[in-house]
Amino acid sequence: MPRFLHTADWQIGRQYDRFGPEDGPALAQARLGTVERIAALATELAVDAVLVAGDVFDAQTISDRTLRRLFLATQGYAGPWIMLPGNHDAALAESIWSRAQRLNAVPGNVHLALTPEVMPFAELGFAILPAPLTQRQSFDDLSAWFDHAQTPPGLLRIGLAHGSVQGILAEDIDSPNPIDPQRAERARLDYLALGDWHGCRRIDDRTWYSGTPEQDRFKSNGAGQVLDVRLEAPGDAPQVTPIAIGEFTWLQWQRRLQVASDLDALIEELDQVERSSVISLTLEGELDLAGEQRLQLALGRAEAQHRVLECDLDGLRLLPTEADIAALQADGYLDEVIGQLRDMQQADEPELAREALGILAGLLRERQAGGTTA
Repeated sequence: MPRFLHTADWQIGRQYDRFGPEDGPALAQARLGTVERIAALATELAVDAVLVAGDVFDAQTISDRTLRRLFLATQGYAGPWIMLPGNHDAALAESIWSRAQRLNAVPGNVHLALTPEVMPFAELGFAILPAPLTQRQSFDDLSAWFDHAQTPPGLLRIGLAHGSVQGILAEDIDSPNPIDPQRAERARLDYLALGDWHGCRRIDDRTWYSGTPEQDRFKSNGAGQVLDVRLEAPGDAPQVTPIAIGEFTWLQWQRRLQVASDLDALIEELDQVERSSVISLTLEGELDLAGEQRLQLALGRAEAQHRVLECDLDGLRLLPTEADIAALQADGYLDEVIGQLRDMQQADEPELAREALGILAGLLRERQAGGTTA
């Protein structure tokens, strides 16, 4: 029974500048680490090949060092890797692929599908029909040649393409690199391995997007997986099993805090995220000063635990209770300042007022504890 791992959209060399100098490079490094895990999984499962359906690299201009590191990351699997150029790493006349060959960086077991021609692997029982992009955008369906391609009798016909299945994916993400939704049927393919869509998605029994193996967006679309594909014989329906492989999960939460139990639930939710993640958290609603102190402690723990924690607190107002103010022992001028800051949260600069109110409350707590004077 031939068995493959189907993956795509590694985008090695991608930068994450929005996350700063500490977290951005770590996220970029995670993509190489995920390739190493794919190699280890391919060896563990004893698959016949790893199919990489485009966008191995994020750009043509990545450094020679990063290029070499990618091919070193594949060393954990000695079987064939079949890599297809996508829109980010198209097989131009002078491309990252020609540079890799010139640097002698491509291992012997890595097969570059740079031209649209049948690649037979007779000893393994299959033939690859690739549709490499030779420019970033194409308005023609580059997989059309599959329909009339002749492959040796008895070999599985495996298509490898990178683009957008027309009429299936959301209209606003359809790329100028179209793929006929009936391609697998028209070309008598046993399996069509696709890349470009970063989530895992079944188009039909024989046509799948694997998605990127290392999640890179705040979308719940099955990213962070590879596909384990088994085929009994030509003509049989494939057995496809997604396997989680990514290092970081990306979570985007929007929560509204109105009562104490809302904050309790949020803190529990943050504490129960089991693995280091990239979290974008937007909070709205109201908190008293005691709740704000608890929230900051919870956010501090989460920031230390996770790779990235982005917090948008613009919609969160601090509303000190009379008990809060009494506990702070703020009288005279400080009592007036607290009142002014409470009013400002209803006006033009709520974020500034909320932050100032939080700082003032902290200073007053320190004074009570014998720390810095306010």
